[in-house]
Amino acid sequence: MLQTRFAIAAVALLACTASAAAQLAPPPARPAAPKAVAAPSPRAASCHNGASFDRFLAELKQQAVAEGVSQRTIAEASPYLVYDQGIVNRDRGQRVFGQLFTEFAGRMAAPYRMQNGQQHIKQHAAAFARAEKEYGVPPAVIAAFWGLESDFGVNMGNLPTLKSLVSLAYDCRRSEMFAKETIAALKIIDRGDLHPDEMIGSWAGELGQTQFLPVHYVNYAVDYDGDGRRDLLRSEDDVIGSTANYIANGLKWRRGEPWLEEIKVPQNLPWDQTDLGVHLPRSKWAQFGVTYPDGRPLPNDNLPASVLLPMGRFGPAFMAYANFAAYTEWNNSLIYSTTAGYLASRIAGAAPMRRPAGQVAQLPFNELKQLQQLLVQAGFNVGKVDGVLGQQSRAAVKAMQIKYGLPADSWPTAELLARMRGGTAQAQPASAVR
Repeated sequence: MLQTRFAIAAVALLACTASAAAQLAPPPARPAAPKAVAAPSPRAASCHNGASFDRFLAELKQQAVAEGVSQRTIAEASPYLVYDQGIVNRDRGQRVFGQLFTEFAGRMAAPYRMQNGQQHIKQHAAAFARAEKEYGVPPAVIAAFWGLESDFGVNMGNLPTLKSLVSLAYDCRRSEMFAKETIAALKIIDRGDLHPDEMIGSWAGELGQTQFLPVHYVNYAVDYDGDGRRDLLRSEDDVIGSTANYIANGLKWRRGEPWLEEIKVPQNLPWDQTDLGVHLPRSKWAQFGVTYPDGRPLPNDNLPASVLLPMGRFGPAFMAYANFAAYTEWNNSLIYSTTAGYLASRIAGAAPMRRPAGQVAQLPFNELKQLQQLLVQAGFNVGKVDGVLGQQSRAAVKAMQIKYGLPADSWPTAELLARMRGGTAQAQPASAVR
């Protein structure tokens, strides 16, 4: 979860497609303590003054003790604090595949997941009601994250958490972050929430049914079932309360306010205003001709909102409110955050989104990568040149669309690419085949 996940959750989500009939699986049998797998890469020691993994681990344990972790916990966890070069290779080799929002949301916010969310809200009505009263987070918002992250506990990962964390802590890519996460995992053990051999999760060290990184497990997990433990692997009540606590206090959810609603936009909308960084009153959007999908007018009030076009002006359109920031903080992938917000709205009773009139043209991977390279040459920071349309790339695309007098909807087109190449091309229609 969070922006600290980078692309991790988006990658994991591509595999999270359990069937509607899948039931909550029993907790996996406790594995034997893992053995070290493969020797650390020589470059792994470069950010630790050349220290070996054993030396690094000894210093990390000392730091954990200095932060209050008991020697008993250090001893219990030590057999699991081993290095696995395979985890590091996986982290360095991860790739998020570009997808159209309608394709991604069509699978991840499928009707069965919406229905499963509604069923879980009924099944755990008391816990959801308590969480909404205490934290102000609607049940549908919690249920959507729960469904997307693990299909309600079916897919939580199957790798030893401590091994993953300490391996990534020794690697130099995000050493400081994962050192903190490793110590946080030790604190989870120290306060009696989980045993070392119970800590099984994703390869990036996330735990539980809503995939908390250990730091957030320590800071936001709550004992909602009263058994004296914060168990996000097996206790549905703890999952509900902890997720609500994190959304409310970690992501600053605004009680009683909306998060995402589908809208219909006119053909002459000022496209340069369609950006998450532009907040206008709903009354102003109504003046521009924005309505609900069925033609109903927007409320004539001053509630600030942004227009979000995940696939440009020919694709679905949404009104994003202040609470949508919680989604982009949970995961900074726009396609994930929009899907999560949309799924929550569906669980809450919203109608399915309108499909585009035709197939929205999408640049092939190699052309999108070339466009990113041209944007970098033009002085823009697009992050990694990877052929994936992230938020930095979208902002750069909008700036160049404004420069060339094109509709500035942040969606890369063949016409924009041709302009940046120095040539000319006809704009592709919305129905163009990718």
